[in-house]
Amino acid sequence: MLPDVDSLALFVKAAETRNLTRAAEACFITVPAASRRLSLLEHQFKVQVFERHSRGLQLTPAGEHLLNHARAVIAAMNLMRAEMLNYALGRNVVLRIVGNTSAMAQFLPADVAAFQNQHEEVRIVLEEAWSEEVVRRVTIGEADLGIIIEGSETANLWLQPYRVDQLVAVFSAHHEVTETPLDFEALLAFDLIGLEGGSTLTKLLMEKARQALRTMALRVQVRSFEALCRSIQSGLGIGIMPLAVAQGFALSMNLKICPLSNDWAMRRMQICTRTPPQSDSPLDLLSRHLINSAV
Repeated sequence: MLPDVDSLALFVKAAETRNLTRAAEACFITVPAASRRLSLLEHQFKVQVFERHSRGLQLTPAGEHLLNHARAVIAAMNLMRAEMLNYALGRNVVLRIVGNTSAMAQFLPADVAAFQNQHEEVRIVLEEAWSEEVVRRVTIGEADLGIIIEGSETANLWLQPYRVDQLVAVFSAHHEVTETPLDFEALLAFDLIGLEGGSTLTKLLMEKARQALRTMALRVQVRSFEALCRSIQSGLGIGIMPLAVAQGFALSMNLKICPLSNDWAMRRMQICTRTPPQSDSPLDLLSRHLINSAV
């Protein structure tokens, strides 16, 4: 017999609060009922998931592992509920799009919104991820369409061109820019600020520094372009980012923008799906809309 979702939700709440009473209150059941549910859960899995102490609940190693699975199941159930609600509201198709960070910070939201306005019967669910994660989610079917940077490992995915973005160096107002455009290698002598190591952009810059037999040491690593720009504004270093992103922050933060002279600084984005979309299907219409948006 499989555990029910309510019992898994109670287990997650108990694991997070380390307290049976608070977990029961959060799930709107009595403490004895909550205790019985957790005991039944352990019986079903034939393993102890909590050690019970006077000071509260402590997860066992098995419980720690179950917690990850339970959270994934609950997230999937919430997604299922949300997607079924879309159908209940009269939308016959739900398309899941995952865009890389550069696309999300520049073009993709507006392009998707334009498509949504023309196709109200289609519900678009849009998320952001690094290109590597986009490929993974499209490959295993968690997303219908992804936007990635050209050069990503794509296995057998179907690819089409999307947009192009130009990488630029961004400086604080007090920094003296002596040359324009700049070669990337000239920036390696300065303190640099970048996105966290999993980003496609940071991996690209690290590889180009390695090819030049140089070291790129990031003084600051952040998770968003806004945080990157605020770090530059504060004088912590120089950043490299797409031109359209830099232009969005430059005026309000008083930043200077300088293009990079390197050929690889002009990056191409791609649309990826598992297979070529069926002609005139909603996914095909969306793909063609995104391709035409770049023209």
